[in-house]
Amino acid sequence: MAVDRDIFGISGPTYLNPVNWNCEHNRRSVAACLVQAVYVLERDRQLGRQSVEALGPPWWEFFHFELIRKLVDDADLSIFGAIFEFNPPSSKESSADNAPRFVIAFRGTITEKETISRDIALDLHLVQNGLHRTSRFTIAMQAVQNVASVFPGSNIWLAGHSLGAGMAILTGRNMVKKGVLLESYLFNPPFVAAPIERISDERVKHGFRIARSVITAGLAIAMKGKGEGSSQRSVAEDSFHILSSWTPYLFVNPGDHICSEYIGYFQHRKNMEDLGAGFIEKLATQNSIGDLFYKALGWESEPLHLLPSADLIVNVSPSPDFKYAHGISQWWQPELNLQCSKYRYSVGA
Repeated sequence: MAVDRDIFGISGPTYLNPVNWNCEHNRRSVAACLVQAVYVLERDRQLGRQSVEALGPPWWEFFHFELIRKLVDDADLSIFGAIFEFNPPSSKESSADNAPRFVIAFRGTITEKETISRDIALDLHLVQNGLHRTSRFTIAMQAVQNVASVFPGSNIWLAGHSLGAGMAILTGRNMVKKGVLLESYLFNPPFVAAPIERISDERVKHGFRIARSVITAGLAIAMKGKGEGSSQRSVAEDSFHILSSWTPYLFVNPGDHICSEYIGYFQHRKNMEDLGAGFIEKLATQNSIGDLFYKALGWESEPLHLLPSADLIVNVSPSPDFKYAHGISQWWQPELNLQCSKYRYSVGA
């Protein structure tokens, strides 16, 4: 399992040669590497690295992908995404059932002077459930739709990290509503809520979650009862049911407060059902306090972190610091201690 730093510029998974597309670890690692490729593409642009000096190409060429298109933000001209097409050297490899034909990948925030202003602004839009109103999302959505319409029935993956995971969630959700389910790899996806998962005392943590569920459900009932957003509530519920058929892969680290709340979000839902409080949790699962607040003000809101179904993969390997816990590089490491749980939302629940 050697690592070749000269090929990738930083530690890259050269042990994935060849890729076994039926192996979940290999699939996760390749998806993470293609997201990393977008980060490196943008840094190549910022530093003027071209041709043989560019560090981006090895991140996709090593796995026999071709860069089809760069997705460029219209505000700061940064590269925020890319479309890769799989082009294996042999027909035998290309016939692997689980190999994607296209991977559309999105990077997260880059804290460099060329990108930090725009990326932070988008982070704030995400926190306010308004990422769908940004031009970057429009560009991303058009790119995904174009690939799906030109190559119907093809195996298309979405992949993203941090802010890019939010972008992948949003495009994936919209494609589900159009009847297209895309396999999605979401690394450290943001969960916009108080980081209750960070509380060490399990009883206190559980108490906070129950209280939040009761408050959220109560607000949802109150708004519906007053007629404030009753139609919105119906649309939200229908949307949640439609999304239940989509099962993205969520990769989270308990040491990353940006995404760790997904652990409690899904586990608490199961706990409430076991307690016989499924009705309360059903309302709480489909709403958030922030979302209800925005709707009460008449603002259009779409909370990305509320997902009906998912495969949740938690990296419980030791993380030295927050930077590593939130980083993309952990997800292509060869020996990880992962805990995997499957959560499926029952429409009739």
